[in-house]
Amino acid sequence: MDSLQDKIATLDRHRMPVHVAMIMDGNGRWAKRQGFMRSDGHAEGVSTVHRVTKMSSDLGIKYLTLYAFSTENWNRPNEEVSTLMYLIGWAIERELPELLRNNVRIHLIGDIERIPEDARKRLFDARDATAHCTGLQLLMCLSYSSRWEITEAARKIARKVLKGELDLDKITEETFADNLATAGIPDPDLLIRTGGEERISNYLLWQIAYSELYFTPVLWPDFSDSDYADALLDFQNRERRFGKTSEQVQNED
Repeated sequence: MDSLQDKIATLDRHRMPVHVAMIMDGNGRWAKRQGFMRSDGHAEGVSTVHRVTKMSSDLGIKYLTLYAFSTENWNRPNEEVSTLMYLIGWAIERELPELLRNNVRIHLIGDIERIPEDARKRLFDARDATAHCTGLQLLMCLSYSSRWEITEAARKIARKVLKGELDLDKITEETFADNLATAGIPDPDLLIRTGGEERISNYLLWQIAYSELYFTPVLWPDFSDSDYADALLDFQNRERRFGKTSEQVQNED
């Protein structure tokens, strides 16, 4: 089995994905297998976020988007939701010094006003503190779902049409993208989901139209730097055609 160093050396730094999105699945199942409480799995998952963020920054990946808490997650037991909210606020505050050292900028995407006040304040403080950073752009999707985002974009566009700021007949795909929460951010090149499930779960549905999808059975707390390198190597071995033929892509290369 190749070492992490061997895998990193094999990566083509000129063909790295610009934007990686992740669905961090498996915290609860990891905890159950260890005989722990679900909250212990979420706490362990924070360490994986730390590793993935650092590795992305070190490899020169420009955007990393993490599905931290979905709109549907509000339906989980109150105790688990409260624990998750606490962990999110605690983790972002704990990680802030290193994020600043590594020039990482935080973006918050989702219905953030639903987040409890204490966690929300810590998130906003971290976002504001990193606003000047020019390295990795870390997008945290919190209280987020893609259908929520698309609905909000439709409302924004409708308001502009009603105010006479936008011609209905001039609405394009670009117009719609410019009204999403990810406006100005390139679409993900690679979407990674841990935990063995092979579905998108209402995540970045507009943005991943041509993303490469990578599913792994590894549970999020166990997702190592080596596993991340495997996903990146798999990405680099794929041919991205965007509707063209292989011959067209090869001629362009």
